[in-house]
Amino acid sequence: MFWRMAGLSTASPVETILDKENFTLEELLDEDEIIQECKALNGRLINFLRERAQVEQLIRYIVEEAPEDAEKKRTFKFPFIACEIFTCEVDIILKTLVEDEELMNLLFSFLEPKHSHSTLLAGYFSKVVICLLLRKTVPLMHYIQVHQEFFRQMVDLIGITSIMEVLIRLIGADEHMFTNNMEAMQWLDSTDVLEMIVDKFSSSDCPEVHANAAETLCSITRYAPPGLASKISSPSFIGRLFRHALEDSRPKSVLVNSLSVCISLLDPKRLTLGTYHMYNRQLTHGSTITANPETVEGMLESLGDLLKLLDVSSEESVLLTTYGKLQPPLGKHRLKIVEFISVLPTIGSEAAEKELIRLGAIQQILDLFFK
Repeated sequence: MFWRMAGLSTASPVETILDKENFTLEELLDEDEIIQECKALNGRLINFLRERAQVEQLIRYIVEEAPEDAEKKRTFKFPFIACEIFTCEVDIILKTLVEDEELMNLLFSFLEPKHSHSTLLAGYFSKVVICLLLRKTVPLMHYIQVHQEFFRQMVDLIGITSIMEVLIRLIGADEHMFTNNMEAMQWLDSTDVLEMIVDKFSSSDCPEVHANAAETLCSITRYAPPGLASKISSPSFIGRLFRHALEDSRPKSVLVNSLSVCISLLDPKRLTLGTYHMYNRQLTHGSTITANPETVEGMLESLGDLLKLLDVSSEESVLLTTYGKLQPPLGKHRLKIVEFISVLPTIGSEAAEKELIRLGAIQQILDLFFK
């Protein structure tokens, strides 16, 4: 057991630094207890960190790469601590940032093509922007509304998962953001952000970009404002999605991820419930999904082209395994097509059922696995 005795209590190392006549921000950032003191709302520390010069330097640590010959603490520790200071959500520090356009420009300069976009700094940038979005929603959204070029820059960096998360939050494809800030999201309906995202299937060959673009679009199908939700389910958007997916020259990851978006449009809860729950729901309750008829119709126009991809009669590729050879291997893209087709009978669409029968889709799938 310990007793606190008068005269024996030790001062905080942060207080010791603050007691100096001349001290630097770097001295404070190098002190391990600074985050604890921020959370405890140490008045002297907060008053120092709220100064514009200090906020600017904190942002620079987050958005600017350290020189190659810099010390490790400049490369790793200072950016981390700077990010943590902002995410302590001290209102007066966030206010200094969000009310100064030059500081906001500096923060979002991280998105510019001339910057190097390391995963580490992208994560810190993401945390700070999301913190502002949660705590300073209205001023941040007003700033973004004036600088809509940031959407293009974020879409260009969508292959970085932390940037994708910021994009999802900004366009309202997040359950809490949309329900709490509906008015701030209305102006997004007039932007072409959906087109920018879906066109990444055509302009990039990177599987990570395709996967993150699909995840963003799937999030929009679940939580986006009505304007974006209606746009993403329109036949014209579906047609655009399938044009990218069925283009012969594109990687198979485009087809796989495009179909993930289509599945989410037909059954938004499917990706969040998991396979077992989906099977149990279909088994015990039958068809409980109601999809937009126009959305379904737009997808059915490309169903025949998808079924052609299931034809393996001319496929010559061979995959050797420990138990024999697969000729041809099924492939992830064919499995995704089968998953997409398996959703169609569950959506209560007579048109979908008739088209599946007319094209002999079920028989073709059975032949694919058992013939």
